[in-house]
Amino acid sequence: MTIAILMASGLGVRMHPLTEKTPKPLIKVGNKPMIESIIDALEERRIDNIYVVVGYLAEQFNYLTNKYKNLYLVYNPDFKSVNNISSIYYAKEYLEKDDCYICESDLYLSDSRILKQELNDSCYYGKMVKGYSDDWLFELNDSGYIKRVGKIGSDKYNMVGISYFTQKDATILAKAIDKAYGQPGYESMFWDDVVNMNLDKLKLKIFPVYDKQIIEIDTVEELNKVNQEVNNGSR
Repeated sequence: MTIAILMASGLGVRMHPLTEKTPKPLIKVGNKPMIESIIDALEERRIDNIYVVVGYLAEQFNYLTNKYKNLYLVYNPDFKSVNNISSIYYAKEYLEKDDCYICESDLYLSDSRILKQELNDSCYYGKMVKGYSDDWLFELNDSGYIKRVGKIGSDKYNMVGISYFTQKDATILAKAIDKAYGQPGYESMFWDDVVNMNLDKLKLKIFPVYDKQIIEIDTVEELNKVNQEVNNGSR
């Protein structure tokens, strides 16, 4: 079996005022909420079960369980006070059972085929960025495995918000998340920080993606630009 965990509990502060009454993943690109572009791609991939971790304005996601019969909502009660490590913490019981995709939900997938390829190794989907980047990125060792997950670098694959873990690695990650949660400073941790701290146990590669296949939308300006391109038929 293969499952997916979608993180959709955040406040979406950077997209105010649109997110004052609507959760960021439910904001539309074209005529479809961003989260549905991801779910539809996972459905095409024939994922067995999809778990959406909700928090902010959680009730607005209820319709998804009627639209998608294999989709379940998981509530994150710490969404206001703890970083996104909390979303994976409250979904950890599902994480350790099967091969698993972990996806951010504020993404627009312009190419659903990106998730169709069969994967044999755990991996982060990454986009090569030439030159300096202060975003989340990956450093690789000589064998092509990830040796650092963090910010700042040059000529590196940058994070695009989707990853895949085999059941073996997902189980290791679930236990590491459980161990880290509640420790000093955990409130500010990203779940990717836990991955970085356990790369001696996890074997992760990069699945390369190309510009505009997966688009993370953080601001109203970025949303307007993507919507204009979609409406003009250039995506």
